[in-house]
Amino acid sequence: MSDGPALELEALTAGYDAAAVVRNLDLHVDAGEVVALLGPNGAGKTTTLRAVSGLVRPMAGTIRVNGADVATRSPAARAKLGIAHVPEGRGVFFGLTVAEHFRLGYRSERLDAAVAYEYFPALAELQERRVGLLSGGEQQMLALGRALARRPRLMLLDEMSLGLAPVIVERLLPVVSSFAKQSGCAVLLVEQHIHIALAVADRGYVLSHGELVIHESADTLRTDHQLILSGYLGEQETTATGT
Repeated sequence: MSDGPALELEALTAGYDAAAVVRNLDLHVDAGEVVALLGPNGAGKTTTLRAVSGLVRPMAGTIRVNGADVATRSPAARAKLGIAHVPEGRGVFFGLTVAEHFRLGYRSERLDAAVAYEYFPALAELQERRVGLLSGGEQQMLALGRALARRPRLMLLDEMSLGLAPVIVERLLPVVSSFAKQSGCAVLLVEQHIHIALAVADRGYVLSHGELVIHESADTLRTDHQLILSGYLGEQETTATGT
């Protein structure tokens, strides 16, 4: 196991059809740490997560997961290194039951449903229910539970709040934070609701127009609203270095 960060991006540039969406991004997440990746729509947050999980091929830069350079590895190979990506839209199957979702794994992969039921006891009561009959919050709980059941070393969460009331997300994210602290899993979180993300994060990065404009502790970002505003408006000219 590497003694360095669980995730480290150096000068990452990534995008689509030769058009860069993220440019020259430096970022790291330590084991057991929750880091929020913030910014307005189109800033490059989702592209960053997709580059880490292998769904987008980087144009330049380095992606290291637990010290291993993964920039040229397939998404399946990265998953075997312990990356769990919960995409925008949840990625669940409406025709299957909750229990059947925990029997779905890549080839020889085995999901540990007991972990999911430990952190989300409500899922245990819904095991035989088809996912199409679940509420949006229950579906998101299942998506998170499947990620936890992989016992990941790095978890990527993209827009958990999409289509949900903020109060539901406020109940789910502390569970993610508890899992990170107890298991040592590193978490990189993309979330439009800034206050919800910063309530559970240790540090935060703010992207604007594909570039890093702010890096500070979550405490600093929670208390300095003008700093966040300047980042979202693209007025921060230099990267602030956090602790």
